[in-house]
Amino acid sequence: MATVPSCARPSNGWRASSEGVIGVRASVALLGVGLALLPAPAGADPRDEAPAGAQLDPDYAAGKAAIDVKNWEAAIRSLSSAALRDTRNADIQNYLGYAYRHTGQLELAFKHYRRALELNPRHRGAHEYVGEAYLMISDLAKAEEHLAALQRICLIPCEEYEDLKNAVATYRQRTGR
Repeated sequence: MATVPSCARPSNGWRASSEGVIGVRASVALLGVGLALLPAPAGADPRDEAPAGAQLDPDYAAGKAAIDVKNWEAAIRSLSSAALRDTRNADIQNYLGYAYRHTGQLELAFKHYRRALELNPRHRGAHEYVGEAYLMISDLAKAEEHLAALQRICLIPCEEYEDLKNAVATYRQRTGR
């Protein structure tokens, strides 16, 4: 066997050969199989940032289902009930703000968005939705504050940032501001 410089020699006295390459390939294959056997993360709404336990509340689930079909009053009833039991859930507060905003009750919407952001200052959905609510009352500066917050929070492109960015652009185009 030819002498291999010490800096190029495999450690632990292994010989550099095709057997070493096969061993590495086998190790990589086993690692891939091991990763494939790990449980996959459950699919979740990107705006739903609550721990899995919060999703077990039947009123929370009913409120989200009502939002999905745009039944705002039912969503408000169910989520308000869930909020009484889970006072520290930013998602419930965010969804309440979202439902109130869609009924035109912006004061209540802002109240719940503020609470969601008190509980979780990095809640992407709350930043997006409160930014959209500020556009509804023509407060572009406040909407842009939440857009800037999303830009800081989203280390990679995120849907909430893109949605609010598009809403701000549409607002600017519509109003000429």
